[in-house]
Amino acid sequence: MLRMTAPSYRLGCAGWSIASMHAGLFGDGESMLARYATRLNCAEINSSFYRPHKPETYARWAAQVPATFRFSVKLPKAITHDARLRAPARPIAQFADQVAGLGRRFGGVLVQLPPSLKYDRRTALRFFEAMRKRFREPICCEPRHTSWFEPALDTVWKEYRIARVGADPARVPEAAIAAGAGAWRYWRLHGSPQMYSSRYDDAALGAIAGEMRSQARARCSAWCIFDNTMHGHSIPDALRLQALLTGDTDAFARIGEYALDAERLRQSRR
Repeated sequence: MLRMTAPSYRLGCAGWSIASMHAGLFGDGESMLARYATRLNCAEINSSFYRPHKPETYARWAAQVPATFRFSVKLPKAITHDARLRAPARPIAQFADQVAGLGRRFGGVLVQLPPSLKYDRRTALRFFEAMRKRFREPICCEPRHTSWFEPALDTVWKEYRIARVGADPARVPEAAIAAGAGAWRYWRLHGSPQMYSSRYDDAALGAIAGEMRSQARARCSAWCIFDNTMHGHSIPDALRLQALLTGDTDAFARIGEYALDAERLRQSRR
């Protein structure tokens, strides 16, 4: 079994589902989440984007993982996509009360914006101010309209200590760079060239490892979340990146072969 990465590195997936073909990569546990946490030290909760969860649900998840494990939680689309960041105080307060169930295992909030949402300074400042009134934890923003990548926004990120997601695929070149302010750096990798379904090759994982090392040297906590879950590539990609960051070249090669064999088997069953 691979040792977990250093605390400055957190690697995980969008959710904690483990395909049967990858079950052998994990240790024992009483639940899928508990098994997932034997190898990976964070997970992104995406279901919160679509529906609210009770504090008790978050507490139950927190109880299944080690004390060193952390969850990031996606802000509800009712705030980001439906209300488009307007009148945010009440729904943000409700969300904050819910995720409080995670306790110390709450790692931060992911704010994904709709591609059509242009930057409006007044709306953005009111939104981030409302967020900071309820959250001391790290916050990262994944903007997807070109207007959010102007240099003028650097002062906004800094004022509210907001990290900016490094995304793949990136809608604009700047969106690929994990930047912003604060001590959090956050990558979301959805699969390339085919979103959600492609695996990452050695070169791509090596490039991400280099970026994460650079941010760790700058005393930032570097997270990487794999969302290429359609064919189960997120698990081996996360574990191979983990092996790169821990310098375990044998595990990197072994998991790579394991993933290729699993993919060949999947293709043969089609």
